[in-house]
Amino acid sequence: MILYTADLHFGHANAIKFDNRPFADADEMDKVLMERWNDRVQKDDTVYIVGDLCYRSAYTPDWYLSRLKGHKILILGNHDTHILNNPNAQKYLEGIEKMMHIKDGENDICLCHFPLAEWNGSNHGSWHIYAHIHSNKNDTYEFMRNRDRALNAGCMINNYMPVSFNELLKNNIEFKRITGIIENYVNAPQN
Repeated sequence: MILYTADLHFGHANAIKFDNRPFADADEMDKVLMERWNDRVQKDDTVYIVGDLCYRSAYTPDWYLSRLKGHKILILGNHDTHILNNPNAQKYLEGIEKMMHIKDGENDICLCHFPLAEWNGSNHGSWHIYAHIHSNKNDTYEFMRNRDRALNAGCMINNYMPVSFNELLKNNIEFKRITGIIENYVNAPQN
């Protein structure tokens, strides 16, 4: 099975506050993220990590990677450059790319940590799986939510675990629906 995740930020206490993650501290977050990963991923599954594996952690990237099941491929995020200088971490990855084009079933997919306005095949039915913006509802989110074939792989949108393409699609639709309801409520005229 092919699975996707991103913006895990293992060990990064500020990510809890930034994303309003439901964890008391970085240790609890790490424990839950690893449990959900390993409950979901089988040893022969391929997981595309669409950037930002860990950041400002007490542990090194190889400590995390060695404890996670599956074949792991990293699409570099802005917080992953330290992995390039860690040969031990690289031993647990089957690939490290800045951008990657893959096929998942019938779906042509462009993987890039950063949201793209256009990607290879975007006008011909291909998909873009990205991260970086977490669950923010900023200008980039507003732009990307109108891109029919762009999906945010951020773990906070995907129940803090790697998900299949169909689950990624479903979770993004639900996230857009919920944020639309909240925005409509906030912007409604007050009596």
